[in-house]
Amino acid sequence: MNIVRSPSLRGRLSLVLTTLIAVMMLIGTGVWLRETRQAIHEEVEAATRVAEQWLKVLVPETLADGPQARERLMTNLAAIGRIRANRLEVFDADGQRLYVSPESPYKAGRHAPGWFAGWVAPEVAERRFEAGDLAVVLTPDTSRAVLDAWDHLSAAIGWALALLLAIWLATRLAIDRALAPITEIHRALERGAAGQFDQRLPEYATRELARLAHSYNRLADSLDESLAANARLEQDQALARALQLRLEQERRAIARELHDELGQGITAVRSIAGAIIQRTTGQPGINGSAQAILAMTTQMQDGVHTILQRLRKGSTDNRVRVEEAVESYCALWASHHGDIHVDCTIEALGEQVTDALGLTILRMVQESLTNVARHAHATRVEVRLGVRDDQIEIEVIDNGRGLGENPAPGRHGLVGMRERIAELHGELELSQPPHGGLNVRARLPLPPTTAHP
Repeated sequence: MNIVRSPSLRGRLSLVLTTLIAVMMLIGTGVWLRETRQAIHEEVEAATRVAEQWLKVLVPETLADGPQARERLMTNLAAIGRIRANRLEVFDADGQRLYVSPESPYKAGRHAPGWFAGWVAPEVAERRFEAGDLAVVLTPDTSRAVLDAWDHLSAAIGWALALLLAIWLATRLAIDRALAPITEIHRALERGAAGQFDQRLPEYATRELARLAHSYNRLADSLDESLAANARLEQDQALARALQLRLEQERRAIARELHDELGQGITAVRSIAGAIIQRTTGQPGINGSAQAILAMTTQMQDGVHTILQRLRKGSTDNRVRVEEAVESYCALWASHHGDIHVDCTIEALGEQVTDALGLTILRMVQESLTNVARHAHATRVEVRLGVRDDQIEIEVIDNGRGLGENPAPGRHGLVGMRERIAELHGELELSQPPHGGLNVRARLPLPPTTAHP
């Protein structure tokens, strides 16, 4: 599927400003055309009135000359030559043109485009004067005024285009400078998406960008603190497991030493005492002492057996209980995510929970809560731990946005959770409740209860 990308913000702003200026220029051009048309009309009309008044005086005076009137009229008109902004023509009774005034030498040979002349050339009526059998026609000529207007417009358009280009370049530079912080903010967000929150944004001069930078810096600080707290928690848990393992190893070593060394010695003494009792039936003193030794070693053997039971039982009783570890982690996680309400329900699991089983339970809770913080956008999460039908059941339920329609199989640590649970022959289920969110549920079989010797 091809995605049509819209123009950049910089391009759109430049286009809007340039279009606005161009529209204003077009409106100004329209106003100028209207004013120019009116000015040409007034100029030509004024020149025509002067010529009209002159002809109104010249024609009657010429007609008063009698037979020489026609010749004198033509002589006077030829002597006058061109009349400003007008063309003067003389026609006989048959309509044949006898005289036309010379063309203006001003910008000779040049004319404005016909379409432009049609826009600005006003309509001015010609004047006709009867001189006997001759007709003098005064026709207003707007071509020179229209050509002046065309030259002025051409020069103005050139300057306007240059100004428009300068404004566009200045606007683009100003927008580039104003949007330069966006690139820095984008780089910071890219590093944050990669899990690196070491970059902080400066205080920008623009108020909106300054607020955005302040919010990002607060978010980065909170995430840094959360990562540091999670790292410390992992280290503390690793140290606690190492210490517990070391204590259990020491207990087992002491139990073996007691069983192997002291237990064998007591057994040997009992065998010797029994032999003495059998051989000294006729010697009451020695026989009584041997019986006392046998009784004492019996008490010693019982005491050693009791000590062995306590040592071996302690290796289970003193184990860091998974219920306490889960509850402690929930409390710690809630302290770092104050905007998410945590409801933790923990039931006793019994003494048969092994180290591997307890570690898997804790890891599943940790990974699920981490996913809630990173991806769910939830406001409430519930953690449940208990025994159902001879199986340990762990549930982490949130009211967030769930996994989406097509979740990737390797997202949110699901592969790691499944592998851990599968190693203990358990099951992992993910479902979305009707009211939304996500329900992560794991079931792990309880190991059989073993009796300690």
